[in-house]
Amino acid sequence: MWFRWLKHYVPRGIYARAFLILVLPVVTLQLVVSVVFIQRHFEGVTEQLTGQLSQQVNATLAADAPWLSGMLDLDAEAVAAADLPDEDFRRWWDFAGAVVIRELRARIPGLERVILPSDQEAVIYVRREEGITRFAFARDRVSASNPHQLLVNMLVFGILMTAIAYLYLRNQLRPITRLARAAEAFGRGRHEPYAPSGAVEVRAAGAAFVDMRARIERQIEQRTLMLSGVSHDLRTPLTRLRLGLSMLDDAEAEPLLRDVDDMQKLVDAFLDFARDNAESGQAEPTDPAALVRAAVEDAARAGHAVALGRVEGTGEVPLKPVAIRRAVENLIGNAVRYGTRCEASVRLSERSLRIRIEDDGPGIAADRREDAMRPFMRLDPARNQDRGSGVGLGLAIAADIARAHGGVLRLGDSERLGGLCADIVIAR
Repeated sequence: MWFRWLKHYVPRGIYARAFLILVLPVVTLQLVVSVVFIQRHFEGVTEQLTGQLSQQVNATLAADAPWLSGMLDLDAEAVAAADLPDEDFRRWWDFAGAVVIRELRARIPGLERVILPSDQEAVIYVRREEGITRFAFARDRVSASNPHQLLVNMLVFGILMTAIAYLYLRNQLRPITRLARAAEAFGRGRHEPYAPSGAVEVRAAGAAFVDMRARIERQIEQRTLMLSGVSHDLRTPLTRLRLGLSMLDDAEAEPLLRDVDDMQKLVDAFLDFARDNAESGQAEPTDPAALVRAAVEDAARAGHAVALGRVEGTGEVPLKPVAIRRAVENLIGNAVRYGTRCEASVRLSERSLRIRIEDDGPGIAADRREDAMRPFMRLDPARNQDRGSGVGLGLAIAADIARAHGGVLRLGDSERLGGLCADIVIAR
């Protein structure tokens, strides 16, 4: 639409938009009323008063009777040509004065100068055959007195009523911002106290959010308890199987023990994902560079070719260090499992945190990256399965942790190493 360009100039915040909605009609109304009133009232009144004064001046000049000017309250006197001002004069803000000068020049023949020095007095100079006559009279005889009072009153009361209306409007907007903060905190894995308040519609939305949050938390808790019990129940028979297989010959027991180990890894990985480590613990100020550096050092001590690359920016970010550490370790584990070397980097800016893990492995095709972040998804054609026995939960756990921090996990191609590039991006 033709008005889409306005979106670039509209404020983004709800307070700023509400203030604009409140002020714009008031200002527009004041401008329209002021222009119409000045044009139709002040200008019309000034024209009528100026016409009456012009008739009196013309009558005085035509009768050539000094006593007549006294009766008409016109202070008339003859002046020399040297006393004639160089040009008309009015103050720049005296808009009514422009109408006075225009009407006097149109109605009084021989008018030479019009001087409007103040709101109390006015002087005109008229040339006659006998010489120049100076007429002095009160300013209110040619224009309305104090014409600016209307504009001042409109401006003062407009600002006052706008301020009062904004205070009431702010009280109505505050519950909306509180609801937005609570929803944002819940999306980042934090439980912020919130009680519905405000108008009926805002209370209804707040109550719906509280119910939704409680329902989600109950589902997460029930899932964790159920799968913890399942994992515990599965570990007991797996332990018995391992003990039983240990009594067999090594040649017969070795392939079966590998299957038992794979089952144990699958159970542990499934439990880690079900517990949703991003929800465990509270966010606290954390140095992301130090956290990634510690994870890289631990992986290097384990014999993996992992290095810490560029670190940009310094400071702390509210994070759940245990969860973020697990996400970084999972990405590093995937990188060294499917590649020969891995590089980690950190960039901290005013608006976001980015943790990047790159490898030199085969990477993941662009059309399979969304599938790769689903639980238990193993992309055999894309990844080298001979390099490890993953169960397809590493990327899923990392993506879940990123979402719990209000961020996202992005997969792409590594320009430096040629393999997969995984970015954890969290808004500050």
